[in-house]
Amino acid sequence: QVQLVESGGGLVQAGGSLRLSCAASGRTSNIAAMSWFRQAPGGEREFVTGIRWLGGSTYYVESVKGRFTISRDNAKSTLYLQISSLKPEDTAVYYCAAKAPGSASNWYRDYDYWGQGTQVTVSS
Repeated sequence: QVQLVESGGGLVQAGGSLRLSCAASGRTSNIAAMSWFRQAPGGEREFVTGIRWLGGSTYYVESVKGRFTISRDNAKSTLYLQISSLKPEDTAVYYCAAKAPGSASNWYRDYDYWGQGTQVTVSS
């Protein structure tokens, strides 16, 4: 089993920046990829960006390219999401998720582990 704990959320003014963290513990050797999802008020949870744990290749949805940067520190088993030029529409609960080896390669689904989420609120 893998446990994921997000942190770093908060209230930020539009135009500001924020870095979210997701600390993984447990059988971290069972992580093949990790991603960030978000769920806006009244909306569905949506994929934002992902990273392969080995190799570090990344994938972003088009709408966040240039403002969101995903990274990871393998030694610390920690995933990060740097968000710049925050917009009110970025307001959401942000979740990290992890895939075990053998899970489908589709970035958008088939995650094995989830964190509890961290709230990001952007004021205009």
